[in-house]
Amino acid sequence: MRRIAGIVLAVLLIGGVVAAVVAGRQGGDKGTATKTVRGVIGSEKSDFFADPDVVKALAARGYTVKTEASGSWAMDGLDLKGYDFAFPSSSAPADQLAAKYHARQPLPRPFYSPLVVVAHRSAAEVLTANGLAVLDGKGRGTLKMAAYLAAARRDRTWQQLKGATAHGELTGTLYITSTDPETSNSGALYLAATSYVANGGRVVAGDADVARTAPLLRRLVSVQGAQQPSSDAVFRDFISGAGNPLVCLYESQVVSLLAEQHGADDLVVLYPDTTVNSDHTIVPMDDTGRRLGELLSTDPTLRKLAVKHGFRPQGDSAEFVTATADRAAYLNQTLTGVRQAPVPTSAVLHEMARRARG
Repeated sequence: MRRIAGIVLAVLLIGGVVAAVVAGRQGGDKGTATKTVRGVIGSEKSDFFADPDVVKALAARGYTVKTEASGSWAMDGLDLKGYDFAFPSSSAPADQLAAKYHARQPLPRPFYSPLVVVAHRSAAEVLTANGLAVLDGKGRGTLKMAAYLAAARRDRTWQQLKGATAHGELTGTLYITSTDPETSNSGALYLAATSYVANGGRVVAGDADVARTAPLLRRLVSVQGAQQPSSDAVFRDFISGAGNPLVCLYESQVVSLLAEQHGADDLVVLYPDTTVNSDHTIVPMDDTGRRLGELLSTDPTLRKLAVKHGFRPQGDSAEFVTATADRAAYLNQTLTGVRQAPVPTSAVLHEMARRARG
């Protein structure tokens, strides 16, 4: 009897230990489990979502975010069934996706970034000497868009500009490198900004405006030859010293680079006097995607991390100014002297891009 009682007691003890371990694991899972959220994002946000601090902050709020990169305008050609959200780089492709997938308005717009032109110092100084730009300091200046477009209409070359002969790398036609406007948001917004100036300070709104501005836009694009599908690719080429000395991309990419390198002697950031803000807009495919968008918009930690990656949070410019004080030599933190051009409708932008690409 004693032996039987001992066996029974041992079984009960083992059972209790197993139950406690299982319960502990279940309790631990409840404390650390996250909901996986799948999305397609513009490539310029890849580093943000891959940042360990962002991953940690999202996990603390109950989310594991899995992303795939795509050109913002190319998202319309993807099958997004099974995804929780799409996150293009501006409102125009987002509105198009929202209509296609019947996403509820308003769409979350957590942060934005203006288009800028990065230049090698020699190029910026030559532009300034010829009245095409104004340098405000060591690494920052303003690009005079009307003057630049006038030079583009006349097919000006670097060799025709005063002071360019001292810089052997400045040869050939003067132009700004941009991305493919039919697939990439930054390329499309470049057309939006230049067409606004070319159209006399009016947004391109119909067939007559498109026809009026198309020859110039075609000239701006055709001189580039083959275009990259993403701004990340053109920025990498610029930083490596390859390619064109003038490149149009997002301010956020520059801010992020400066955070890593704490300065770049050969870099000048030119803010076009007429530019376009890229409103990074989430298109929720379901309630989970919408909650993620709202979290990115309102959570203080995630807003700070967005600034770390160069984005300007919506609604509070002071956050960006304070966080980038150490890079003020390169940044127009308050966008002083910069006019914001309206963005044409998706249909008009598509037609502009199609005609610009020929």
